[in-house]
Amino acid sequence: MTAHLQLAELVTACHWIGAKGWAPATSGNMSMREDDVHCLLSESGKDKGSLTANDFIRVEIASNRAPSGRKPSAETGLHTLIYRLFPDAGAVLHTHTVNSTVLSRVEKSDVLILQGYEMQKSLSGQTTHLDTLPIAIFDNDQDIEKLASRIEHYACENPLRYGFLLRGHGLTCWGKNVAQARQHLEGLEFLFECEMQRRLLERT
Repeated sequence: MTAHLQLAELVTACHWIGAKGWAPATSGNMSMREDDVHCLLSESGKDKGSLTANDFIRVEIASNRAPSGRKPSAETGLHTLIYRLFPDAGAVLHTHTVNSTVLSRVEKSDVLILQGYEMQKSLSGQTTHLDTLPIAIFDNDQDIEKLASRIEHYACENPLRYGFLLRGHGLTCWGKNVAQARQHLEGLEFLFECEMQRRLLERT
């Protein structure tokens, strides 16, 4: 798929995310790999439900620099980190949903363990509900460079697949292309909602 068509698919995904309320009040950021050197990242302060192709900014993956001088997302460094860590990553979606935000605070450890859910198979490479699916949780930080460094250090020693949670913040997930990133987002959000409901019911 050409970069132009992939960007059109990303815009559609952003409208879908906006309609679900998964990126409220201009929050969240989305991107796609354009080539080995650049990614296209949503501009800061834009409503994700009404983005157009013109709202995406070319950013250098190695340096986080936007040659145009326009302002990409505050979390640019997390997107470029994923593209550097995972050469197969073609799109990154970062959302602020209630389930991911609350669950990341309820879970006190640095990993959320999911197991026993059939919908685990919505994630690429997962073939059974019996697998243990770990989702890393990182404490939030307004210093994105520092946060990216912590995530990179973790990824050097631990498997980091599909996505991660930022505590009290939201979910960042990725895939080989926009379609797979969107599938991972929807699958993870379903799993987070199930886990939230399970924990609530166990307390009653």
